[in-house]
Amino acid sequence: MQEIGAVQRLSKRVAGLKPSGIRKFFDIAATMKDVISLGIGEPDFTTPKPILEAGIRSLQNGETHYTSNSGKMELRQGISDNLKKLYNVKYDPIHEIIATVGVSEALYLTFTAILDLGDEVIIPTPCFVSYQAEVILAGGVPVEIPARLENNFTVDPDDIRKAITPHTKVIFVGYPSNPTGAVAPRDVMLEIGRIAEEHDLLVVSDEIYDRLVYDFEHVCFPALSDSLRERTVLLGGFSKDYAMTGWRIGYACGPSDIIKGLVRIHQYSIMSAPTTAQDAAIEALKTGESYVKEMIDEYDRRRRLLVKGLNRLGLSTFEPKGAFYAFPNIQASGMDDETFAEKLLREESVAVVPGNAFGPGGDGFVRMCYATSYEKIEEALRRMEKFMSRHG
Repeated sequence: MQEIGAVQRLSKRVAGLKPSGIRKFFDIAATMKDVISLGIGEPDFTTPKPILEAGIRSLQNGETHYTSNSGKMELRQGISDNLKKLYNVKYDPIHEIIATVGVSEALYLTFTAILDLGDEVIIPTPCFVSYQAEVILAGGVPVEIPARLENNFTVDPDDIRKAITPHTKVIFVGYPSNPTGAVAPRDVMLEIGRIAEEHDLLVVSDEIYDRLVYDFEHVCFPALSDSLRERTVLLGGFSKDYAMTGWRIGYACGPSDIIKGLVRIHQYSIMSAPTTAQDAAIEALKTGESYVKEMIDEYDRRRRLLVKGLNRLGLSTFEPKGAFYAFPNIQASGMDDETFAEKLLREESVAVVPGNAFGPGGDGFVRMCYATSYEKIEEALRRMEKFMSRHG
């Protein structure tokens, strides 16, 4: 009997997906001792105690059953109220909000719901590794446009205009940015909105890091105008703001016809987001604000330490205004970003992610996450100083 190759068994879309460039170095790091990780983008904080206790109570009270496909009404109402309070944008909790298994599922649902085969999605890069993959899985075509260092990695709206074709359906924006820490000022967002309206395009805005900003006021894209709200899907969640990555709880907000499509896919693939996580998220919205502010202050302290330290070492780093990442230029080392990351890990046991993992525009940079302790960042800088003394 003729053996059937593994690739033949997979769809072309899945077989053609690139492995995550983030994971390679952490597979190596897992075999080593005394590694300081500046790689994985997750808070080092434990979920705040009141939120943990709400999850425990949920289980103890027997809340172990399905919820509505869209999520508990109390959670959706809480999300609606929070967005209104923060950004003065209003969503109907019944028809315009869905609770999802993290923002990752919200992203998958959105692209699957709105894209037909061959539809193009304009994606500024460097960007989180999932964006292009989710477009491809939905049958769409990612069109990458590089955001540049001279613009502090904020996309130039003119580059968006140049990338539009008759097949373009969506402009994707994701600020604050993973991996660069870049933010987008209001005038840039307004111009992107004008482009979307001019060409009758949808906008998908990933705002998972919305609260993690420093000396900057976050611009919520659908809050820019009523007309932009009607063509935007807003993605958000609890993982970063409330240190709830493992709870896997996110949401999508948007016009009712689009959210209805998301719910239709969600009900057949997931049913509902985890009940325990929904109850914890409800508590986060009620009592989590002080903890969010404490974590932001600590991230800011670490941010200033890391950026100052990298610049002192000759690894030129622009000031990130959001999320919890620095994106230093490693040209002074004389290496490409892949070589730099591998040598730094093997020689000094410091794990970072090469910038090329995040798409065009990331070459020559590495991502360093400062969602780890101040003391570990200090030690990582000491180790990098030794590294650069040999290679700089």
